[in-house]
Amino acid sequence: MKFSIDRDALLKPLQLVCGAVERRHNLPILANLLVEVSETSLKMTGTDLEVELVGQADISGEVNPGRTTVPAKKLLDIVKSFPDQTELQIEQQDNKWLLRCGRSRFTLATLPAEEYPNVEAFEADIEFTLKQGTLKSLIDSTQFSMANQDVRYYLNGLLVETEGNVLRTIATDGHRLALSHRQIEAQLPEKQVIVPRKGVMELARLLDSEDQDITIAIGDNAIRATTAHAVFTSKLVDGRFPDYRRVLPKGGDKVVVASRNHFKQALTRASILSNEKFRGVRIQLEQNLLKITANNPEQEEAEEIIDVEYESQSLEIGFNVSYLLDVLNNLRSDDVRITLIDGNSSALIENHLEQDSMYVVMPMRL
Repeated sequence: MKFSIDRDALLKPLQLVCGAVERRHNLPILANLLVEVSETSLKMTGTDLEVELVGQADISGEVNPGRTTVPAKKLLDIVKSFPDQTELQIEQQDNKWLLRCGRSRFTLATLPAEEYPNVEAFEADIEFTLKQGTLKSLIDSTQFSMANQDVRYYLNGLLVETEGNVLRTIATDGHRLALSHRQIEAQLPEKQVIVPRKGVMELARLLDSEDQDITIAIGDNAIRATTAHAVFTSKLVDGRFPDYRRVLPKGGDKVVVASRNHFKQALTRASILSNEKFRGVRIQLEQNLLKITANNPEQEEAEEIIDVEYESQSLEIGFNVSYLLDVLNNLRSDDVRITLIDGNSSALIENHLEQDSMYVVMPMRL
């Protein structure tokens, strides 16, 4: 193997595929990248056996094709340390990888490409194409509600649901739920799959061009996303996601419309004096007024009052302030609509006019 490549052309796919590499693994080869060089392109693959990422770059000039595996983290650190727009000369000598740039020379140990694991091929039941920006907004609108290392393993991921021309993402950690949907140009069967947390994070990193297309293929045990320069594959979580439709509060007759910015700023200030462990704030609603109070074990107290549109009877309810702020940070409209039933029931929070995202936050006893 022998080829030359511009540092910037190598760095982008290298950073992408290194995200899939698991550093603390008992298989030494999983700390490596599979590097495959053909006459015109360089292909790099990183995997932790659950998520696989393949990145590509074009190469030209004198090329000797070949394939091997090299340490991912060391290669990334070396390439990042070179200045922009420098040319790297790379060649394989026996079981060593030689990288030269100007008067710098690095020799990396390699492992045989034949030992590198392959994420098995899968049969796609559904395949569709959409804009990267559409998929990114769906993921960004919901991923913050995923559970993290919950014993209910099926909550440590994102539910992706297809139905007709609608693509939905849903996430919950048992205390809150985020749901978002977009219409796409496809007619799809009803299907639900759970993408694991790491897969969601790596897929989101892949989406860097709003107007470029991405093709999604979903099978029974894996999901694959293909862009012009990369292929992402992730195994799916084998579990049953809770029926999110049953969690959506119904019959709420108390509606608050508030300025998203004013509400967010008031909550941010009040949260400074909330209990660091429980993060609770009390919200009191009266005619066209919303009062936020927070206190802590040191007997300190914060009080914020903002003007809102509210015509129902007085109501008092407690929430985890972090959950409310997460929702407000991910809504896009100037005003938000909060629908309540009583002081002991979950709140439904949405953009005031657009209805493409819904958030459910359970109350806290304070």
